[in-house]
This record gives sequence, C-alpha cells and structure tokens, in this order.
Amino acid sequence: MKKFLAAMVLMVMMTFALPLAANAQTSRGRSYRTRSYSTQTYQRPSFYRRHRNVINMGVATGAGALLGGIIGGRRGAGVGALLGAGGGALYTYKIKPKRRRY
Repeated sequence: MKKFLAAMVLMVMMTFALPLAANAQTSRGRSYRTRSYSTQTYQRPSFYRRHRNVINMGVATGAGALLGGIIGGRRGAGVGALLGAGGGALYTYKIKPKRRRY
C-alpha cells in the first residue's frame, strides 16, 4: 500500500510539473510600448520565460524533497531538497542556459 501511494503521489506531481517545464506556447498578451514617444512595441515574454530559473529550481527542489521524504523520512527530505536544488541549478544554469532572442 505504501509503494502504491508513493507511486500515485509521484504521478500526480509529474502531471503538474511537466507542463510547467515545457515551453510549448507563446504568450498572446498585450503589446507594451518601449517608450511613450516611440511607436515600436514588443510582446511581453511569457510567465515561464520571465521566471524560468525560479520555476525550474523550485520544481526540482520540491521533487527532491518529496522523494527524500518518502525514502528517508524528515532527514531524507532535507537531503533530497538540497540534492534537488543542486540538480535544478545544474540543469538551469549549465545544461540548458537561457538564450537571448532578439
């Protein structure tokens, strides 16, 4: 029963975490002017694109804490959170760094 509950928790977590990690759509928001006297406008970046680093590291930290808590209790949750944060930082800053789009 414990393994079944752990598997269900992980599947629910992945159901919500994967769409946040995927950058499948662009924002269809308002156009914002760069300056009041300029006629140039630009489209505001999506929420994910603006907060990419924080979202990726938060999801990785939460996943690590959840897995660590399931495996090793309270102390495991702390260790899992640290490992998850390290893995999220590695992924965000080294493996898939931001690319500027001009």
